[in-house]
Amino acid sequence: MLPVVVVHGGAGHIPKERAELSTIGVKEAARTGYVILQKGGSAMDAVVEAVTLMENNPRFNAGRGSVLNVKGEVEMDALVMDGRTLASGAVSAVRRVANPVQLARLVMEKTNHLCLTAEGASKFARSMGVPEVPEESLITDYAKMRWKKNLGPDANPVECQMGKMGTVGAVAVDIDGNIACATSTGGMINKMEGRVGDTPCVGCGGYADNKIGAVSPTGHGEAIMKVTLSRLILFHMEQGMEDPRGGK
Repeated sequence: MLPVVVVHGGAGHIPKERAELSTIGVKEAARTGYVILQKGGSAMDAVVEAVTLMENNPRFNAGRGSVLNVKGEVEMDALVMDGRTLASGAVSAVRRVANPVQLARLVMEKTNHLCLTAEGASKFARSMGVPEVPEESLITDYAKMRWKKNLGPDANPVECQMGKMGTVGAVAVDIDGNIACATSTGGMINKMEGRVGDTPCVGCGGYADNKIGAVSPTGHGEAIMKVTLSRLILFHMEQGMEDPRGGK
């Protein structure tokens, strides 16, 4: 089977001065994932590596570059899912980890659980030898600027709640026909401490099934969770719903 990887860098508003480098970052992630597939790597390898690159890129709302919560801190969520076995791993509200998507994969492969959260996720990371990074290394000047702006007297309440930087993700099919998805996010700007959105929830922030396809969404997490959007999309695909743009 011909390998395929699809990558997104978030649905949020991207200012013109940041658009070019954001586009370059998405293309680099897609190329990296595709090279892995061309060499016979698994769909899971491809999506995790693609998302890792975006977590390392300060242009995206994931890993380094994550938006800040109301206290000015970074809390991140991530999910991976293997379409061959339906195995999944996730972390939520995790701190001081450079690549939450890699930690989510470890949850899938090294535990009997599906999701670890907050300090429990951090303890698991340490037990797996994942290095703890200073929180400051994950916070960009751009994130701090936007955080302060949304705390100010002229802040738009709707904008504060919704944020403007989307979740990142990837889906892939490898040469064996296996499918995987990965999603990672810093969440919503100025969110309440401990807020967890759709990303680490199976069926919401991602879903992969070899028999149907794979999804990695981006957008307002609470809205996505209300309809378990990823699984809903695959349900409609399974039922043969036509794409309004033509085809299926």
